[in-house]
Formats: sequence, structure tokens, C-alpha cells
Amino acid sequence: MGRFRSLAVAVVLCLSAASPSFAAQKWGIDGEMVAQFEAKVVDLLCELRGDCPKACGGGKRQLGLVRDDGTLLLAVKSNTLFAGATLDLLPYCGQRVEVDGLIISHPAMVIYMLQRLRKPGATEWIRATAFAEDWKQRNKTEDAKRWFRRDGMANDVIGTFGKVGRPDIVPPPPVQ
Repeated sequence: MGRFRSLAVAVVLCLSAASPSFAAQKWGIDGEMVAQFEAKVVDLLCELRGDCPKACGGGKRQLGLVRDDGTLLLAVKSNTLFAGATLDLLPYCGQRVEVDGLIISHPAMVIYMLQRLRKPGATEWIRATAFAEDWKQRNKTEDAKRWFRRDGMANDVIGTFGKVGRPDIVPPPPVQ
């Protein structure tokens, strides 16, 4: 039995060393695909329209990823914070990064749900949590869960434009 266990452990170790290790957490979303790749971090408006302020807009612009084949992906966050990936990607503006997350393909759009990133060749991954850390610091709290329910600016926007972006459309009440 000991020999069999040793052989099984050796096979598992060989297989795990031979295949890429993906840590992206699947969410069970239609069209989701775990994807780890290298890409260049870009300012989306710069890439699409040639409107290119210094330093990718200093954190006030949506950032994306350009893959080696030229595919441009909108980078968003993959957790329930419903927050963008700009603060995670901003330090790498114009540079290459290796990312780990989910590509979500839908007929309307394709997005990349960023979960981790690192400089190419680096061994340690950085979790994409910059938005939550920044929000907690700005709001002097230790809890960023459901930040969107407690954020003054988000509440002002919802008060003006409604929960779905138009004040004339009211979502139905939750099913009990």
C-alpha cells in the first residue's frame, strides 16, 4: 500500500508541474472560462479613441488588457465588491502583466474578471483587492463588504439615476 501511495503522489506532482496552475475561482457564470495570460495594461479611451492622458488618467479612467493577439479586454473585478480593477492595474499602466481570472463571453461583450496579477517572471501573485483596501482607508472602516450600500457617492448616483441607471425604471421587489 505504501508503494502505491508513493507512486500516486509522484504522478500527481508530475502532472501538476507539467500543467499551468490556475487559481482563479470559478463563479458558475454562463460563458465563463478560467484564463491566465500575459497582456499589456492600457487606458481604454486611449486605446479606442486616442485620448491619452498621462499615467492612464491617474486612476480616473477604465483600464483594460491587450493580449498578444491584439484582443482588447475590459478588466473588471471578480468578487462581490462590484468594483473596477483600475486601482489594481494602474501601477502597471503601459506595462506587461500576467493575470489570473475569468473571461466571461456574452453576445453583448467579453470581459475579464481579474482575480490576481504579477509582473511576468515574478513568482508571487498579488490579489486584486486594491479597491477594497482604498475604500476601507478612505472611509475609516475595516469592512468593505457591501460598500456600495454605504458609499455616499454611490448613494447620490442611485438617488439621481435609480438602481438600474434610469430613474423611470424601478426594479421589481425581491421575491420572498
